[in-house]
Amino acid sequence: MGTTDAPEPASGLRLIEITKRFGSLVANDAISLDIVPGEIHCLLGENGAGKSTLMNVLYGLLPPDHGSIEVDGAPLLIQNPKQAMAAGIGMVHQHFMLVDVFTVAENLILGRESATAGVLNLNQARRRVRELSDRYGLDVDPDAVVEDLPVGIQQRVEILKALANDARFLIFDEPTAVLTPQETDELITVMRSLRDEGRAIVFITHKLREVRAIADKITVIRRGKVVGEADPTESEAWLAELMVGREVILKVAKEERPPGPERLIVHGASVVAPNGTVVVDELSLTARGGEILCVAGVQGNGQTELAKALIGVLPLAQGRVMLDGKPIQQLSPRRRIDAGLGYVPEDRQHDGFVGSFSVAENLVLNTFDEPPFGRGLSLNLSAIDDNATHRVEEFDIRTQTIDNPVESLSGGNQQKLVLARELSRPLSVLIASQPTRGVDVGAIEFLHQRLVNERDQGTAVIIVSSELDEVIALADRIAVMYRGKIVGVVDPDTSREVLGLMMAGVPAEEAMAAASVTSVTEEDAILDAQLAEHGEHEPGDNEPGDNEPEAQR
Repeated sequence: MGTTDAPEPASGLRLIEITKRFGSLVANDAISLDIVPGEIHCLLGENGAGKSTLMNVLYGLLPPDHGSIEVDGAPLLIQNPKQAMAAGIGMVHQHFMLVDVFTVAENLILGRESATAGVLNLNQARRRVRELSDRYGLDVDPDAVVEDLPVGIQQRVEILKALANDARFLIFDEPTAVLTPQETDELITVMRSLRDEGRAIVFITHKLREVRAIADKITVIRRGKVVGEADPTESEAWLAELMVGREVILKVAKEERPPGPERLIVHGASVVAPNGTVVVDELSLTARGGEILCVAGVQGNGQTELAKALIGVLPLAQGRVMLDGKPIQQLSPRRRIDAGLGYVPEDRQHDGFVGSFSVAENLVLNTFDEPPFGRGLSLNLSAIDDNATHRVEEFDIRTQTIDNPVESLSGGNQQKLVLARELSRPLSVLIASQPTRGVDVGAIEFLHQRLVNERDQGTAVIIVSSELDEVIALADRIAVMYRGKIVGVVDPDTSREVLGLMMAGVPAEEAMAAASVTSVTEEDAILDAQLAEHGEHEPGDNEPGDNEPEAQR
């Protein structure tokens, strides 16, 4: 008499109805996911959509309020990262979890050290680093001190830590945020290699191009809920619509205009950090009226300090700054604002508004003591309210009333408010630092168009951004920063390959000489290669998604 074989247990990782709340905010709302070996599963969604929260639950950093996790069909209780690692789950964090003063090998064994007679045995860790480096082409020196490594190599160390634990399931949380385009390509190669040997990859991002280049499967999360799944051949427009819930125009409408007069001149500017490090190093640049000058580069190369020095929040150690022909380096931030300088800070919640103040109050923070809003200690509340009503309508700031505290608004509406305040007066120069960070695709569309409109009125617009897509879309000229210096100023049609080399410190002329010039842009070449791997698109075909079935739309 024959026997019936028992069914094979489900292979992979399953999240079932995961719910996570923070007070009244539901960050994850009954999310279910299947994470399958041999597959790169992209979680796509805007900042704040709940992607990282979900993965922090999976990795044991946050307890779920409801739901369960299974591995290979068996229930799994994860209360801390140690239990997650024991279950074969590894996480490469967006903000690196490394000890800067330790070597690579020391970071690798941190938390699971072995010692002989009280002396750490590092040789085994060194061998493991070399073995994994050779296997995946990561090229990491086990004896290098982490703080001496570029951010791209530090990320490799994070990957090595996860692989050293024999992780079957690898979570990459916004891994390209601090990488050059070339480093991003290298990371994609590593991820494909890990997938091909049977590991399951979860790739968290909000960047549409990267998703289409690497995903086997895409799950879109919006406001804590799964709103759909998509194929990597879908168009960027369709993916953006899934993310936001409405049609989004991704291309910035911008006409070419001849540049106007020099409005801001920076000559030999240096900024020194409190620890004595020179973070801006004898930097010079010029911004003209009627142009957008984008300052690009991997974050951490002095862009933040440059923007703060221009507005006067940080002092210059040396150099001078001229605004419309007059020196301003000795002026206070308030006097620079009065002279025609506008400023959208990188960290809006810390530097851009007072969260407990109302929408109306925040819209006059820098002009509340000037007519018509006030004189001396007397405020004209009627004029302040009228201004707020007008600005809220003009900038489409979504608020129940103008008396609501700004901390109650979404990130995109907070950013609209900051920009509305800065653009409510005539400006010579507008400095916008990371103007769309943490903002959904729909708000980005609006903010970009307002920045272009300001340029068209003759203002010199300086945008500091680590988002290369944003830089290319908006810039009339691109100044690339590396370790506190400008390595070159180039046109916006400069290839991504050249920009990537410059972001790694290669001077502009050398980068152009080293870059291969093709008729296909690098972004299309990467995408074509990935889509060809799926067997669904060949170079020269129509844009993926152009002929997608109606049912998918």
